[in-house]
Amino acid sequence: MTAKLLIETVSGIRRLTLNRPDKLNAIDVELLDMLTDELYAAKADDQVLAVVLAGSGNSFCAGADIGQMIDRTPEDWEETVDHYLDPIRAISSLDKAVIARCHGNVFGGGLGLALACDFRVATETARFCAPFVKIALAGCDMSSGYFLPRLVGLGRATDMMMTGRTVDAAEALSMGLVSRVVPESDLDDAVAALATRLADGSPKTTAFTKRAIRKSLDRDMEAEFDYEIFAQVQCLQSPDHREGIAAFREGRKPVFRG
Repeated sequence: MTAKLLIETVSGIRRLTLNRPDKLNAIDVELLDMLTDELYAAKADDQVLAVVLAGSGNSFCAGADIGQMIDRTPEDWEETVDHYLDPIRAISSLDKAVIARCHGNVFGGGLGLALACDFRVATETARFCAPFVKIALAGCDMSSGYFLPRLVGLGRATDMMMTGRTVDAAEALSMGLVSRVVPESDLDDAVAALATRLADGSPKTTAFTKRAIRKSLDRDMEAEFDYEIFAQVQCLQSPDHREGIAAFREGRKPVFRG
């Protein structure tokens, strides 16, 4: 039986590939649990310095598997919908950079997964959509209600979520939905270059920076300033910072050890 999730680690970069290409990598409960477990495993593994989330075949992810939408009690539905947010929680909790490798359809829950990542690198033919309103479900699927307005602004998020229209890669780049757009043939090289750049950084610096960014989404300016002061004091005392200064003065690449 073919594994629904492929796992590969090279030079500190953990790549997790959704592997249901015949279903456009739609997420069933089994894949959901596997992905969540592996994200938390990457969090706990000090040898993992960055994570890439990808999809096999022609698409990144078409969202939740429609086959999971069976008759349930309200209590069962509440548990199920909450369960589908578990990989989002895992991505947000990682003190490591997470990159979404976006190609083909990035729809529904697939869009939610990509939005939760720190970077989204897309091909020129990638398409993005929050389609649930088309089947009489709320457009805030798998975290898009939280992350999309913060990434692209209230007006653009409202447009996507309330109409269910599809956004192409060029528009996604112009609105800030994706970090960069590259030709399909360059996607793996672009993702690898970004992941390597992030993995080469100081793990502590990456952790404090990601926490500062994430925490700033839901607190006021003074609270963010307090965290910024705390984070910088911790980093200023670290061996990695001293190595960074020494490398700068010596004109060489720093070697960070965490």
